[in-house]
Amino acid sequence: MKKTLLILVLSLTSAVTFAQKESGFGVKAGLNYAQNGDLTLESIGNAGEDVIDGSESKIGYHLGVFYKLKLPIIYIRPELVYTKTKSNYTINGSDAAYDVSKIDLPILVGAKIIGPLEIFAGPSFQYILDSDLEKVPTLNDLENDFSLGLQIGVGVSLGKLGLDVRYERGLSENESKFVADNSNTLSGRVDSRPSQIIFGLSLKL
Repeated sequence: MKKTLLILVLSLTSAVTFAQKESGFGVKAGLNYAQNGDLTLESIGNAGEDVIDGSESKIGYHLGVFYKLKLPIIYIRPELVYTKTKSNYTINGSDAAYDVSKIDLPILVGAKIIGPLEIFAGPSFQYILDSDLEKVPTLNDLENDFSLGLQIGVGVSLGKLGLDVRYERGLSENESKFVADNSNTLSGRVDSRPSQIIFGLSLKL
């Protein structure tokens, strides 16, 4: 019995020691293929609304740091990331790019499946730094600076190098109202909940 307990303790100690060696800080960067939510237009004094179902996705980018805490079965990976997303709407027949700058804090839980292949998921807390819609003179601040999203993805770890692709969906409603032209005849609101595919490259330091 004592030998069994001793072997069990030594095995757990070895596993934790090995896991700690695989833990550490790193840097990451990548591309975001982002789409924001609905754009709703309405004429002032007119109850009728013209809803544009969604935006056209455009390429943005992100860069940041992370810490990967390797445990015996799973790992926990918090990240601190600056993200710039872009999407495109059509207003009065012309294209208008919608840019959003934000700080993301994903807290991911993952596990290895086969060899270097991993899966992960977790919440992503977001702080909106700035938003801008082209051809719109007056764009009000977003209702909430803080919002919540969900990320899920797959990746591969090749030594210190990591590659992953993830899907993110904004969960918190977050809109900004605007006046679309100088004559103040058209107003509306734009939904800033992102739906995006994120391609990331990471390097453990």
